[in-house]
Amino acid sequence: MKVSREQFLENRERILEVASQMFREKGFDGVGVADIMNGAGMTHGGFYRHFASKEDLAAKASEAAMASTAQAWSRIRENQPGNALATFVGQYLSERHRDSPGKGCMLASLASDAARQGPEIRKSFAGGIASTFTSIEQMLPGEPGAENRRAAIALMAELVGAMVMARAVGDEAQSKEILDAVAADLQAVCESR
Repeated sequence: MKVSREQFLENRERILEVASQMFREKGFDGVGVADIMNGAGMTHGGFYRHFASKEDLAAKASEAAMASTAQAWSRIRENQPGNALATFVGQYLSERHRDSPGKGCMLASLASDAARQGPEIRKSFAGGIASTFTSIEQMLPGEPGAENRRAAIALMAELVGAMVMARAVGDEAQSKEILDAVAADLQAVCESR
């Protein structure tokens, strides 16, 4: 059955959404093409009309997820210009984010996994990470430059590290302690800038 160009694009978008969520929940190697296509409500046979390989899908799903995150951060900047950084930090270090890896930050869910993947996936992560640093730089007061760039890199590394550790521990109290400690530390940074 021939599908329209519009339906083809909708199907592709659905596959990307499902893949992005499943990869964040189970890792790149923890989910197969058949699982993704089933989750998208499509047959496995249609996969190769949309993507050259699973790595191609993983790279494109990663790019799409990171672009979506960048758009969300942009909305925070627009809606809360004087308080964007504190809002961003609060949302990132929330229990809601911790408990929803499939809908959360790709870096906290998959950065260490991406390091073991092929060049296509690592390239998509490199672009997403660079974009993330730029987004955070735009939330920082002052002029763009080396100091804001350094601060953005340090801030994102602390956020991602905190989220990875908070998800890794099996104890709710310890997990919350990690999130709260980093939130307090970064709140002080936000107030001092």
